[in-house]
Amino acid sequence: MSLKPLESNPKNAPTPRANTHGIGRSRAQNPFNASDNTNSDPSKSTPSHDDKKSSSLTTVLIAVGANLIIAIAKTVAAFMTGSASMIAESAHSWADAGNGTLLIVAEKKSVKPADKSHPLGYGKESYVWSMIAAFGVFMAGSVVSIYTGITEWNAAETETNYTIGFIILAVAFVLEGFSLTQAYLQSKKHGEAINVSAIGYVMDTSNPTLRGVFFEDLAAVVGLVVAAAAMAMHAYTGEPFWDALGSIIVGILLAVVAVFLISRNRDFLVGYRVSEKMHDYILSELIKHPDIDSVSYLHLEWVGPKKIFMVAAVDIAGNQHEHEIAHKFESIENQFRSQALFQEAILTLSVPNAEILCLPDNEHL
Repeated sequence: MSLKPLESNPKNAPTPRANTHGIGRSRAQNPFNASDNTNSDPSKSTPSHDDKKSSSLTTVLIAVGANLIIAIAKTVAAFMTGSASMIAESAHSWADAGNGTLLIVAEKKSVKPADKSHPLGYGKESYVWSMIAAFGVFMAGSVVSIYTGITEWNAAETETNYTIGFIILAVAFVLEGFSLTQAYLQSKKHGEAINVSAIGYVMDTSNPTLRGVFFEDLAAVVGLVVAAAAMAMHAYTGEPFWDALGSIIVGILLAVVAVFLISRNRDFLVGYRVSEKMHDYILSELIKHPDIDSVSYLHLEWVGPKKIFMVAAVDIAGNQHEHEIAHKFESIENQFRSQALFQEAILTLSVPNAEILCLPDNEHL
């Protein structure tokens, strides 16, 4: 794929903020719709941007619905059994349901179009709300679980029938497993298009909604197994500290997930550059452009889920007047802006004698 010059008069080219993403282009003509994974091959096409947004929202809605049902059931079981592990699991599910709601807010806020106050769009809203959701996992889930485990560590032994608790955990495992499978299949579908694993995709994607749902569901499934094992050991040995230990382990698990999600959202909020492979691919497209002789600078940064901000310093082919160069720049910039992956593209002239950027010797793009 190469970016073809616009055939229309540059003066009639779309304005810099025009919403022309993907208009009149097939998927095969739009390889910049490629994934954001750090191991991705940008030359391979993936599902459309609208499809990705829709599937991400569906994944979150499924997760929220499952967590609400599970939270209510676990709360009832916690009151009936008095199990510390069940209390921890109840807090976990309520936290996940609240966090899922915040992820829906993140999904909605991040797609607002650019305006005068936010010329690069609102994509980073997604990372802000996702980070708030991650703090929610830590505060509502981890702290409550660990505190409950500590306070119940030396609790007096009482006769407890855990039958209802095991039934609730089994049902929760099925529902959480379904939600996790949905997130996994979505990640696998996007990952296969760029030749990476589902885990690799969800770890590195610029989409925090999918990453948040996936790891929260994964933590939920693991937490259910831990809680069931702790309750079983309590019932078998008669020692209540097993139940308390299960609550503490669940809390630590949630803390690890929360810290990871907070760290990834922080990366994208402070400015996260694209992968080397994506960088080299876009550089090759600039170099191959018929109106560009060379590139001396290229900045590519994620400014939202599946949205890149590009700044490049280039040398225009031939000796042209200033106004002709300005029209050339606008034409090339609009060619990039028309691709769904680019939020904004800005070109400037290379300074005299600037060092030229070259592709690696083994690059065959």
